[in-house]
Amino acid sequence: MFRILLNAAEYAAVEQQYKTTTDRRVRHRCQAVLMAHRGRKRQAIAEDLGVHRTTVKKGWDRYRARGLEGLQVQRAPGKPPRIPDALAPTIVEGVKGGPQGCGLNRANWT
Repeated sequence: MFRILLNAAEYAAVEQQYKTTTDRRVRHRCQAVLMAHRGRKRQAIAEDLGVHRTTVKKGWDRYRARGLEGLQVQRAPGKPPRIPDALAPTIVEGVKGGPQGCGLNRANWT
């Protein structure tokens, strides 16, 4: 059994984060920390949350290292956009205007 000991301020901060977040994964991470504080075993927490016990331990480690910031979900940056930002307004206006905006009386597929 591994136990996370929180003082009153830390407990209140994690509980407030749990109550106010809309992200399911952050809510599960907060709940895992609160359960560990109450003495629940890692396997029981994992079963309750529907995750692997290693996931619970990783969440605890992140919380111990960085506090509440460690409970936040780190998203991948993703692919860079293909359309340059300078060209985007021109394309949007062209799409909104349709074929008539380009000087055509009908689209070429009709």
